[in-house]
Amino acid sequence: MEYRQLGRTGLKVSPLCLGTMNFGPETTEQESQRIMEQALDAGVNFFDTANVYGRQPGEGVTEQIVGRWLEQNPGKRDQIVLATKVYGKMSDGPNDQKLSAYHIRKACEDSLRRLKTDHIDLYQMHHIDRSTPWEEIWQAMEQLVREGKVLYVGSSNFAGWNIAQANTLAAQRHFMGLVSEQSLYNLNARMIELEVIPACRAFGLGLIPWSPLGGGLLGGVLQKAESGRRASEGVQKQIEQHRPQLERYEALCRDLNQDPADVALAWLLHNPVVTAPIIGPRTADQLSGALRAIEIKLSDETLKALDEIWPGPGNQAPEAYAW
Repeated sequence: MEYRQLGRTGLKVSPLCLGTMNFGPETTEQESQRIMEQALDAGVNFFDTANVYGRQPGEGVTEQIVGRWLEQNPGKRDQIVLATKVYGKMSDGPNDQKLSAYHIRKACEDSLRRLKTDHIDLYQMHHIDRSTPWEEIWQAMEQLVREGKVLYVGSSNFAGWNIAQANTLAAQRHFMGLVSEQSLYNLNARMIELEVIPACRAFGLGLIPWSPLGGGLLGGVLQKAESGRRASEGVQKQIEQHRPQLERYEALCRDLNQDPADVALAWLLHNPVVTAPIIGPRTADQLSGALRAIEIKLSDETLKALDEIWPGPGNQAPEAYAW
């Protein structure tokens, strides 16, 4: 396993990040523990979760599953880089959501309790909060860092200008600021190439793409349909919308003798701004498949073919739409 530095930090993480959103709602606790064990044994040391995962509002079900695994395996806490998130609504209380200093402090303490740990390695803001000033947000995050409860701060679903604003103000406070951004990014969703990726590059953030397979669209849906596996209604609509592209894409993958899901992950890993796509296996077998993507090297010819099938904006802004 060749580890990558997370953005401009000295922290090294695996080139795939284990996403845990399925733990609880889709995957039993026993299978979730098997997945975490297998991931760590394979060298995946980057685990991502969130306080809102688990589909039971306010319960933090997924964090609790991760926490019980850590409690049962105390030596493994220091073997992983543990990331979680703050922003989502955790109760009906007016202050139990978003990014006020009040909520950041409480949400962090609650996540630490559920995760059975004394610190969070990467604490990510799950969304931009336009109602809270950055001075308040950074003051709260600085306090958590001083107390040793948080090591690094990241963002998720931020616009490029949000990243620029946040890190400019952090620098004025002599604080490191954001070190990572977690964004929707895959072959079929390339809008962040306009401004988010250039902002990550300029400010030294590691990009952590979520939904790298486009909700399953890039995972060989046509091939699976032929074998009798029925996609969800939402994916079926996307199949009809993108059928010509999917036919060309899956044919290219067959020519490469690679699974479509692995090619989609390898394409993301080719981008030097990308630190680690988030994989969200529901089973241990799905994890084994995703790990193959690390070994795939895509040629310039293949990259060009993928751009032709799944065209992005063509450049960063403003060159993508202006002279």
